[in-house]
Amino acid sequence: MPYKERETVKLYYTIGEVAKMFEVNTSLIRFWEKEFDIIQPKKNKKGNRLFTQEDVNNFRVIYHLVKERGYTLQGAREKLRENKYGTINTVEMVKSLESIRHFLLELKKEL
Repeated sequence: MPYKERETVKLYYTIGEVAKMFEVNTSLIRFWEKEFDIIQPKKNKKGNRLFTQEDVNNFRVIYHLVKERGYTLQGAREKLRENKYGTINTVEMVKSLESIRHFLLELKKEL
């Protein structure tokens, strides 16, 4: 039986890893952390920010609202306050539809 690598699940992400996920600067990550109270990173003894998967998901929602939908920061804060879970569900739905679209385009290329 061949050796199978296990897929590891990270508990914490550094600010650089989070910035790379969204293709933004680390300064924007720090700024959004201050602006949105739903992001609560842990800090180690050196003061480095460590983001959980929940924080990354919250960044995904904020990124969707601000960068993709064009909300202002105040508008995004109000939207999250009004209907956080509905907004999160919408972002997850858009993400899954984009992955389906990508899969179908790859399938079309192979035909």
